Amino acid sequence: MLHRNVRRGRIGWVRPGRVVSDDERGLLLWIDRDSPVAHEVNEAGLTMRALPFADWVTPTYRLAQGRWNGPPLLKFLPTGAAHSVWWFRDQQGRFSHWYVNLEEPAVRWDDGPMAGVDMVDQDLDVVVRPDRRWQWKDEDEFVERLAFPDDYWVTDEKAVRAEGERVIARAEAGEFPFDGTWCDFVPPLEWVVPDRLPPGWDRPPAR
Repeated sequence: MLHRNVRRGRIGWVRPGRVVSDDERGLLLWIDRDSPVAHEVNEAGLTMRALPFADWVTPTYRLAQGRWNGPPLLKFLPTGAAHSVWWFRDQQGRFSHWYVNLEEPAVRWDDGPMAGVDMVDQDLDVVVRPDRRWQWKDEDEFVERLAFPDDYWVTDEKAVRAEGERVIARAEAGEFPFDGTWCDFVPPLEWVVPDRLPPGWDRPPAR
C-alpha cells in the first residue's frame, strides 16, 4: 500500500508500506529501509526543507524518485484521526521513540492492483520518548509557513495544535498506542524491499 502526502492538490511524497494490520483501530504500515520513494523537488532538485518557504512557493516542481534512507519504521494511522504515530528505531533496530505526525485524516483509494492512503501533512509534529517525555518538532517551519496563507495547506493553526495536545495527553498517560504496543515488532523475513515503486504510484490525489 502507498502512503502519500498531498500539498494543495500536488503529491509531496510517496512511500510504499507493507500492511501489518488493518482493523477498527486503524491501519498499521511497515516502511523498510532502502524502500523506493518519491518526493517533490523544485527546478534545482531541492526539497521544500532545503529552502525558505518564500522561495519554495515560486518555482515549478517535479517528483524525484529515490530510496528511503531513514530507519525502518512502523506507521499507525488511527481511524478518522488527524494524526498518525510512527515508531522509530536506532541503528541496531531497537525502538527509540514515537513520532506523532499531525495531519488531516487520511483518505483511502483502491485502483485494484494498487491501493493507498493520501493525507495532508500539517508539518507540526511531536516527539515522544520511551519515558513519555515529549517535545514539539518543526515548530519554526510551521510558524514560518503560516505567514503564507495563499500558498500553505494548513488553514487552522489552533486545530493542529489542539490535536497535538490531545495526543500528548494520551502519551503522558501511557494510553494506546503509547503503552508499549508494537515496540518489539519484527517484520517477517519474507518481506523483501521492492525494486521500484509500482505502476500508478503517481495517480491523481484522492483528496
